[in-house]
Amino acid sequence: MKKFIASVIVCAFAVAMVACGGGKAKEEAAAKAKADSTRAADSVAAATAAAAAAADTTKVDSAAVK
Repeated sequence: MKKFIASVIVCAFAVAMVACGGGKAKEEAAAKAKADSTRAADSVAAATAAAAAAADTTKVDSAAVK
């Protein structure tokens, strides 16, 4: 009977360890998603800055023409 209870406890611990594992893949996916969103935000910021610079250049050029 003691061996049976010990086996059940060992199985319970094994199931608990397997159920709690696999967090590394989720962490890697979260880190990749964060990096992708940061890259996208940087691209949007760069495009906005380029558009603003182009708009400023146009105003300066048209002021110089007048």
